[in-house]
Amino acid sequence: MQHLCYSYTVMRTYDTKPRSIKSNTKLIGIACMLTASFLFSTGGVLIKIIPWNPLAINGTRNVIAAVVIGIYLAATHHKIKVNFTVIVGAVCLAGVTTLFSVANKMTTAGNVIILQNTAPVWIVILLFLIFGKKPTKIELVSILIVFTGILCFFFEGIASGKWLGNLLALLSGIFYAGVFMLNSFEKGDALSSVFFGQLGCALVFSPMVVHETDFTFPVLLAVFLLGAFQVGLAYIFFTTGTKYTDPVTASIINAIEPILNPTLVAIFYGEMLGPLSLVGAAIVMCGILYYNIKKAAS
Repeated sequence: MQHLCYSYTVMRTYDTKPRSIKSNTKLIGIACMLTASFLFSTGGVLIKIIPWNPLAINGTRNVIAAVVIGIYLAATHHKIKVNFTVIVGAVCLAGVTTLFSVANKMTTAGNVIILQNTAPVWIVILLFLIFGKKPTKIELVSILIVFTGILCFFFEGIASGKWLGNLLALLSGIFYAGVFMLNSFEKGDALSSVFFGQLGCALVFSPMVVHETDFTFPVLLAVFLLGAFQVGLAYIFFTTGTKYTDPVTASIINAIEPILNPTLVAIFYGEMLGPLSLVGAAIVMCGILYYNIKKAAS
C-alpha cells in the first residue's frame, strides 16, 4: 500500500518539457479524449439493439476488445505490468464495463451515461480519500450541484421502477473515476489495467453467450462494433488521452459522451429521458461546467 501515497500533485513528465512540446502533447491528449468520447457514445444504442443478457454482451465485447488491445500492445512493444495498482485499475475497468452494460438494460441510456459521467465529482472525493487532497470551495460547490442532479434521477427512478438501474449507473461512475486516475499512480499502467480488466470480463462473462439464441448478422455486427470500436479502440485513445491530461480535465473533455449517447439512442432506438431526468441531466452538466469554468478562471 506504500506506493499509493504517491502525490497527485507531483509534476508529470511532460511538465518538464519545453512549452511547444507541452502544447503539442496537450493537443494530442485532447484529440485522443474527443475520439474516445465519440466511440464510447455508441455504446448505449448498440447495447439496446442486442437482445442478449447484458452480462453475455459485456463478456463477448470484451473478448473482442482484449484481442484489439493485445494486438496494440504487441505492435507498440508495450510492456505489460502486473502489480497492485494495475490490478486495482483492472477491477475499475471491469466494474465500469459490467455495470454500464447491466444498467443500460434496466434504465434509459441517457440516465446511465449522465450518472456515469459524475466521475469528476468522484475523482475529487477519491483524491481526498487516497491522497488527502482537500476539496476546494469550487469543488465542494460542484459536488453539491451534481448531487442535486443525481437526486432528480433517483426520484424519477423510484416512480418509474428504474431506481436500481440508476443506482448501478451511479456506481459505474465511481469505477469510472478510478479509470480516469489510472495514470495518477506511480506504478500504474493504464493499458495493462485495461487489458487485464477486459480479459477478466471476457473469461467470466463470455460463456453466458451459449444461452443466447439470436445470432443474426445485425446482432453479431453490433457485438463486433461494441468490442472492436466502442471498447477496444476507444480505450486505446482513452489511455493515451489520460496520459497527457490530468484526471479531472480528461473527464470534463469526455463530457461530449453524455450528449451524443442519448442523442444516438433517441434517433436509432426511440428512447427518451423522462422529464425529471432531463432536469437532473441539466443540473449535473451545469455542475461539471461550473467546475470547468471556475477552475480555468483560477
